[in-house]
Amino acid sequence: MLGINKTINGRKAFFSLEGRLDTVTAPELEREINESLAGVSELTLDFEKLEYISSAGLRVLLATQKLMNRQGGMKVIRVKEAVMEVFEITGFSDILSIE
Repeated sequence: MLGINKTINGRKAFFSLEGRLDTVTAPELEREINESLAGVSELTLDFEKLEYISSAGLRVLLATQKLMNRQGGMKVIRVKEAVMEVFEITGFSDILSIE
C-alpha cells in the first residue's frame, strides 16, 4: 500500500510518500507524477514515511529524475535508513539529489 500526498504550487511540486513503493504501487506513483509535472520545474519527494522501495520503485524514480533534469530539478528529502541503504547499494545515491 502506498499513500501519495501531493501539493502543486505554481512551478513547484511536493510529493510525500507513505508505505511501500513496489511493483504493485509503482504504476500508481508513475501515473500521479505523469499527470502532475507539466510545467513543474522543481520537484521534492518526501520519503519520511516511505518504509520500502523495490526495483520497480527505483525505475519510477529514475524516469522521474530524467524528466526533471529536462524541466528543472528534483530532490529527495528525509530518507529512512532502509530506503537509503537500497539507494547506496544500487548507486542511486549518486544519481539522486538527496537531502
